[in-house]
Amino acid sequence: MDKIAKTKPALIARPEGTRRAAIRRFSIELGETAKLALPMVLTQVAQVAMMTTDLAFIGRISAEALAAAALAGRLYLISVTFGVGLLSAIAPLAARAFGENNLGAVQRSLRMGLWLALILTFPIIAVALRAEQILLALGQTPDVAQLAQQYLFGLALGTAPALAFLAIRSFMGGVNRPQPVFWITLPAIPLNALLVYILAYGKLGLPRLELFGAGLATTLVNCGMFLAGLWFAALRRPFREYHVLADLWRFDWRAMRQLIAFGTPISIASLIESGLFGATSLLAGLISNSALAAHQIVVQVSSALFMIYLGIGAAAAVRVGHAAGRDDRAGVKRANLAAMLLGMVIATTLTLTLITVRFEIVELFLGRAPRDSEATISLAAKLLIVGATLFITDAAQCITAGGLRGLKDTRVPLLFATIAWWPIGFSLSYWLSLKIGLGAVGIWIGLSTGFTIYAAILVLRFRHLASRPF
Repeated sequence: MDKIAKTKPALIARPEGTRRAAIRRFSIELGETAKLALPMVLTQVAQVAMMTTDLAFIGRISAEALAAAALAGRLYLISVTFGVGLLSAIAPLAARAFGENNLGAVQRSLRMGLWLALILTFPIIAVALRAEQILLALGQTPDVAQLAQQYLFGLALGTAPALAFLAIRSFMGGVNRPQPVFWITLPAIPLNALLVYILAYGKLGLPRLELFGAGLATTLVNCGMFLAGLWFAALRRPFREYHVLADLWRFDWRAMRQLIAFGTPISIASLIESGLFGATSLLAGLISNSALAAHQIVVQVSSALFMIYLGIGAAAAVRVGHAAGRDDRAGVKRANLAAMLLGMVIATTLTLTLITVRFEIVELFLGRAPRDSEATISLAAKLLIVGATLFITDAAQCITAGGLRGLKDTRVPLLFATIAWWPIGFSLSYWLSLKIGLGAVGIWIGLSTGFTIYAAILVLRFRHLASRPF
């Protein structure tokens, strides 16, 4: 009887001890995810700040120059997006190899990433050099097309170092050390602004290069960032343990095929998403100019939030990849849950803040003065409320997609994205906005529905894969 009495408290205490251990492990995972995500998010924000600085200086040249730079940037971004998707596959692949303690595979992922960056440079530059003819074929005026070409002449020169730096950035994230990328990007913002000012406006005795100078300034900054990243990756601990420059000229077909097979669905999904927002902009333009302006404001807000979610999603891919490489099923679930909790708290906080100050945010775009902008301000403020669901579910889908990349799953999410965004989301946007007559509000109801369905399917997909052998 005494023996039973002595053992009984231990039996009761064991679940509590297990629960405490689980909470402690989750707390550690949450902290590690936050430490990894913070520099990734800040790097994304810094990239946006750099582009914004370019446009701010170009806008002081002339309104026509600003329009040309915006068009050129959009054309360049479309051609670069495919390459960015391919190179972003380096992080989850390197993370999986890192979890398996396979240093050779980590090194090969970066080596082939640098090769891929070089290969992708040629078609991207070819498109950039033909930008004037492309824009003229799309109906742009000759003056704007010529100015856009000048900007791209300067910008396209930095394609190779920009893509190579992205490969290094993905590698550093994959081995759980993204901090150097942030410290490289942070000083690049003021340096880029200074170079744009000097080269575009012809300061310090240099000729006034205007749009070409602005593009050339960004190219010089990209070269500097690449060299700094390469120095860290090759010579600084802990990166030098991977010997990233060893056998640099050795081409590994198997690693390249894996990178392309894994990254191509990511690239296509990015293009599909860009196309979706472009198509909804056309819908808004069919409604009215006011609807188009309000729609574009909310798209810009959504894009800014997306950059934050993208950083958290990248952290989720790395943490899940590490756990999968260790064959730690519980760790995989814990990593995704920690990233999801972090992302949902941030997304909910930002969304509630946006709703609270929605009029002030819209006025940042339009100002207070013009009377004809009152209807646009009111509509955009209403769309920010309607789009609140999308702002939150966009975080959920971005983070879960990152977790799935950590499990090497990109093809099925592409299929889900195609169905949820176009046959469901866009069709509903078209029907509600033009057929039912809800206008721009109907567009955002459709978008929110599509993104919510996509996020829900991805969560179910992750739960299914996380329960299977890796």
